[in-house]
Amino acid sequence: MSFQNPKSFGIFRQAGGAALIWLSMVSMLTACVAADPPSRPKPAVSAPVVRPIVKPAPATKPLVSVSTKPLAAPPAGLENLIHEQWQQFPGKTGVAILRIDGGEWLLGRRLSDLFPQQSVSKTWVAMTVLDLVDQGKLRLDQKVRITADDLAVFHQPIRERVLAKGPIEESVQSLLEQSITASDNTANDSLLRTAGGPQAVRAFIQRKKLGAVRFGPGERIMQSEIAGLPWKQEYSVGRRFYTAREALPLASRKSAMDRYLADPVDGASPEAIVRALAKFARGEILSSASTRLLLDVMSRTSSGPNRLKAGVPAGWRFVHKTGTGQILSPISTGYNDIGIMTAPDGTRYAVAVMIGSTTASVPQRMALMQFVTRSVAAYHER
Repeated sequence: MSFQNPKSFGIFRQAGGAALIWLSMVSMLTACVAADPPSRPKPAVSAPVVRPIVKPAPATKPLVSVSTKPLAAPPAGLENLIHEQWQQFPGKTGVAILRIDGGEWLLGRRLSDLFPQQSVSKTWVAMTVLDLVDQGKLRLDQKVRITADDLAVFHQPIRERVLAKGPIEESVQSLLEQSITASDNTANDSLLRTAGGPQAVRAFIQRKKLGAVRFGPGERIMQSEIAGLPWKQEYSVGRRFYTAREALPLASRKSAMDRYLADPVDGASPEAIVRALAKFARGEILSSASTRLLLDVMSRTSSGPNRLKAGVPAGWRFVHKTGTGQILSPISTGYNDIGIMTAPDGTRYAVAVMIGSTTASVPQRMALMQFVTRSVAAYHER
């Protein structure tokens, strides 16, 4: 595993008194950051609480992206800070920061490269569904039937209720809540099926001109292909997927993983992601009611509390969606977080940190993400 450049991983240095302050901040952050929370206990079999229905009325570019819309110059100090931290982080990482209000500017690294999205792609499923609601083709209170044949893989709290009770019915809004706030894979795949499948999401992305954002074949097929397995529905229960994956020859798993990382079927560029988030925040993708609804749901995301969110200061608002890919030791893949930061004065920033592959520890990955949001806030307040 290589670094962004040959330097060893560490916190960068910068001359002058201000640099000493930054160095202290980052050193404390790296030393004190907590690991991802341990696996949650199995959820109760009772249905989740659903809020009241709200009806909607690849070469790397330079730091400043070329755009048909004139952009303001980003703060040079912030640009340098992000660059140096990115440069010293091990693996392949993309960073994008877009100021949405008060003079739009964009900065980042590997802005146009495609990175595995993993559960970040649930954002586009949610938007596709709400766009159909806006068109009157779906209703938030519309029921969706979920059976054992619809169960997915990895994180899916809804599975326990299906296995305990048999087929269940969930409203579209309930599935939106579970897909975004809990990153439930079965909830997401059920929404995807209801919306018309992967082709419907791809058509939405194209129609809304979201740029370099791919959408994969759905959770079950994609995750099995990344592992080098043909999908079998029995893998959705217990640890059967893990057992089948571990039985594969290491060379087969590595070959499948390398193919995925080289050309991710769910790849998206950091620039496309932050531009899409900006369009969404400005109300250019969904109706005002659907925009408010999705922003509210994203504000309650429970995954990744120590990623971007942990660097957002008190008094700021933050909405986000995380993604986490498979691990083939010593490589971790698709460790992501995207979101919208809102300052106390109302200025918004779209932020994406996409760690495509890395040997860095979980605390180091978290420290990088926290550094990005903390730096954005610090430069805004200057």
